[in-house]
Amino acid sequence: MKSVLKIISFTALVLTLAPSFLVFWGYIEPSLSKILMLIGTIVWFGTASFWMNKTEENEEEVI
Repeated sequence: MKSVLKIISFTALVLTLAPSFLVFWGYIEPSLSKILMLIGTIVWFGTASFWMNKTEENEEEVI
């Protein structure tokens, strides 16, 4: 489950960063870029908080 959340969150991070380059190169319009970045940001914060919020105590148990 944790690895699936990581994949989704990193995909969302790419969705947050990639549209700015696509607008710069002229592949997409700025309005589409804003929508894609908003979706990527929402998904990133929704998924990354579950796997990044670990205390040191929990990490020691896994090891």
